[in-house]
Amino acid sequence: MSSKALAAVFALALSPLLPRGAAPAAGETERLKVFVLVGQSNMQGKGKVEQLRELATDDETRAIYGHWVDASGAWVARDDVWISYLDRRGPLTVGYGSPAEDRFGPELEIGRVLGDALDEPVLLVKIAWGGRSLARDFRPPSSGGDVGASYTETLAHLRDVLATRAKLFPDIEAETHDIAGLFWFQGWNDRIDQGFNDEYERNLANLIRDLRAALELPSLPIVIGETGQGGPDETHPRALSLMKAQAAVAGDAEFAGTLRFVGTRRFYDDDPQHDGGYHFFGNAENFFGIGAALGEGMLELLGRK
Repeated sequence: MSSKALAAVFALALSPLLPRGAAPAAGETERLKVFVLVGQSNMQGKGKVEQLRELATDDETRAIYGHWVDASGAWVARDDVWISYLDRRGPLTVGYGSPAEDRFGPELEIGRVLGDALDEPVLLVKIAWGGRSLARDFRPPSSGGDVGASYTETLAHLRDVLATRAKLFPDIEAETHDIAGLFWFQGWNDRIDQGFNDEYERNLANLIRDLRAALELPSLPIVIGETGQGGPDETHPRALSLMKAQAAVAGDAEFAGTLRFVGTRRFYDDDPQHDGGYHFFGNAENFFGIGAALGEGMLELLGRK
């Protein structure tokens, strides 16, 4: 999708673990809304920061992307949205991608969408590593076999961030927090393995159940980002099968009203290509659009769209 076309689309367009929606007690400050971002390399984020600067300053696209650059040309850092990405943390801005600070991921626009819509301060806890499968690395307990190391590490890291957030984020004034939602953006390492592919639907449903049980949040809002690498013209049977499985889980009556599937194949501009044929080409437009769509999906679940 070209810059002009994407601009047109947008112009139209666990310590303590507290339950969602609990009202602050008398004298208590507003609660921090915590959103967890989990996945593999595309969740890590490969969008090229310098391409985003071009989009944010170009006359034709500034209206869509320009909110991330201030009048002096410096990158904007939100004062109401923060991010923790493994060993990196701070106010939300560009640079929380992989492999270095010259990249950004879905978190940028997820945070912008949520921060603009919610009255409460927002903390994004991004927990993502490249090359991780659901069948093995994120394997949930209910699927049997060895529990995946990444599944265990996700929960451990989240608990650690929440237990120490006053030290990690001293500028956040909220004394308490709610885990308000979770984003799942993963799939490549399961779509390239037939065995992993065949069990993806079952594993994803189990992952949702097990994470909710571990967090003691049985109705935790969850957004599933389509593993759309391949774009709208994708024909590979394993890729199509895996995306069908993701949509099927979101459509299960068990998860009605608490789970949303968000398509990402439409965000597939292939010019310029910063990462060859992988990672949505590392194209800033793609990651910007994906993040915005995921954020809007969460707002729908929260009843705030």
